[in-house]
Amino acid sequence: MKIHGPVLFLDDATPDGLHLAALFIAPKGQRPPPVETAARSSPAVAIAEYDTMTVYRARFLLGNEGEYRWNGTTFAVQTGTSDQMRIAYVSCNGEEIGDLHREGSERNAMWARLCRDHAAQPFSILLHGGDQVYADEATDGHALTADWPGMPAETPSPEALADLRHHLRERFLQRYVALYASPEFAWAVARIPSLMQWDDHDICDGWGSLQREATDSAIGQALFAAAREAFLVFQAAAAEGDLPPRFADPAGGHLGWSIRIPKLRLLAPDLRSERTRRRIMGRGGWAFLDGQEEPGPDERCVVMSSVPLLGPRLSLLETLMILVPQMQRFEDDLRDQWQSHAHRDEWQRMLRLMVRLGGNGRNVVALSGEIHLATRAEMGMDGGVLLHQLVASGISHRPPPKAWARFLGLLSSIGDAPLPGRPIRMQRIPGQKGRYVAERNYLTLCREGDTWRAQWEFENSGTSPALDL
Repeated sequence: MKIHGPVLFLDDATPDGLHLAALFIAPKGQRPPPVETAARSSPAVAIAEYDTMTVYRARFLLGNEGEYRWNGTTFAVQTGTSDQMRIAYVSCNGEEIGDLHREGSERNAMWARLCRDHAAQPFSILLHGGDQVYADEATDGHALTADWPGMPAETPSPEALADLRHHLRERFLQRYVALYASPEFAWAVARIPSLMQWDDHDICDGWGSLQREATDSAIGQALFAAAREAFLVFQAAAAEGDLPPRFADPAGGHLGWSIRIPKLRLLAPDLRSERTRRRIMGRGGWAFLDGQEEPGPDERCVVMSSVPLLGPRLSLLETLMILVPQMQRFEDDLRDQWQSHAHRDEWQRMLRLMVRLGGNGRNVVALSGEIHLATRAEMGMDGGVLLHQLVASGISHRPPPKAWARFLGLLSSIGDAPLPGRPIRMQRIPGQKGRYVAERNYLTLCREGDTWRAQWEFENSGTSPALDL
């Protein structure tokens, strides 16, 4: 059987180079060869065991040499943190139903394009903005979760819960193996260091916005624990108590992280671990964000918000949903959003934080996915600069009907100003007629000196004209 990997993760960036972790998924008893650099050989260490697979990780430092070797293959990595840098942002890498059975070239068409893009002009970092896997079907095949999020009539026994935990671990492994085995994805992540932020489908559809009797139950907590372990292992090459230094809480109470490179700070709060129907983040997540210092004079702050931070007045749809019973099945989708009535105070708090981080006339950029459409928005900051919200979604999830994109564009014309005097304005992506684009896509950020630009890559429309940030 084949070893899957390497999957490259960025643990930290220091003046001596990039601190990387290479992930491997190997058949039981088959240990991957070490990772080789010009300076040293780094052995693969087991971090998780499954019925027929073992997951390994090799941590290593990559300096100016810009390449590493594994199993006879040399992998080039863009290690420079100079004034020129390209970053790719992707999200929604799958679909809710039947994703494991999709035809590969169709499913991964945009990954193939990203590979060609990287080969022509390398990316330094690959940001994954949520829903890296669609684990919704992981609950299938077990009696306790057959009707999830519905609950069984009787309290499950300890033995039944133990069997469920084993079932879920193996089903999460299955989904990650399928993802990491796809040739286009595998080629990219072996050469571009990844940074990942999870969202609901990495757990289950609507996690945290479902009824609390489900999520707080022993079954719900077993599901969350399996998904959290899978996130640490497969999206961070980490194990419990062994998180890389970019994570704010070494104990993993929340999974927010930040990393700083010259002239750039990447900031990714955890919008799922502490989420309930009445809050998006808990004490730990907010302490992490509130403790962020203002960017330096030449530092750009890029904030990853798995659900869009700036958007149309979805609270109007929430109100309509209450009046129309047929719409109530979409409740968790709307409750997931910052704009929900339940989260408006937190939304305002987050936007005030963005204004603080944008102090002294510095730009802050928010990156989001989740909605299976591409769009952008702006909100005025101090000093005449803008908070840019760039949404790229999804890399493999097929888009919703164009009528839905037109409807959201119409809704966005109503406008909203959660912070007085700072209206949110949905804007068109350069080259597009509507505010929302119903095509598969990914986003590229390019830094040249002190100038930042963004471009979307669309499945049908091609590359958008550059947007100055």
